Amino acid sequence: MSRGFFITFEGGEGAGKSTQITQLAASLRDQGHDVIITREPGGSSGAEAVRHVLLSGAAEPFGPAMEAILFAAARSDHVEQVIRPAIERGAVVLCDRFLDSSRVYQGVTGNLDDDFMRELERVTVNGMVPDLTVILDIDPEEGLRRASARRGTDAPDRFEKEALATHRRRRKAFLEIARAEPGRCVVVDASMPADRVTAAIQRAVEQAMVREQTGRERRQA
Repeated sequence: MSRGFFITFEGGEGAGKSTQITQLAASLRDQGHDVIITREPGGSSGAEAVRHVLLSGAAEPFGPAMEAILFAAARSDHVEQVIRPAIERGAVVLCDRFLDSSRVYQGVTGNLDDDFMRELERVTVNGMVPDLTVILDIDPEEGLRRASARRGTDAPDRFEKEALATHRRRRKAFLEIARAEPGRCVVVDASMPADRVTAAIQRAVEQAMVREQTGRERRQA
């Protein structure tokens, strides 16, 4: 591809995003693709500086609007310093969380105004909308159990520690995004065995990349 392909992974805590990103990256590299793995919050030097502030909960006392602004600042740096240059040189970018997490975590369960969130997104994403978003869907109770097992004796982060009811609202919100944007989003049942999840994601990515390539060829004809 002359232009790269941008894939984001979304879902609740413990859905297995990091594991599946690693598996997909290996498969794509075997096919000859230049693959970049990145994450949010973080991914660039400026954004990583904000990551600890957000996940430690240091910004929580200032309210969800301040958190949303910090996420937006980190995302803007991430997009311009990492994602856009990689896409422009033809790489496949795999990102652990992106704009949909802000829509869900700050917009829906942070009860922030829709217009405020849309304007933040417009400015910070600056046209860099994912070509495909994989939403890993899992019951929040199981996801939190997995997250707890993964971190061991470490304390839960700012978002893991919230009430189960909040995590359930987030699951519902991610599924609503998928229903509203079926051309961009695919939902994968993350409760399946890991190898079946991997296979489902790889099928979805192959189909999306073929569709995109076909679309580009038609536009150039």
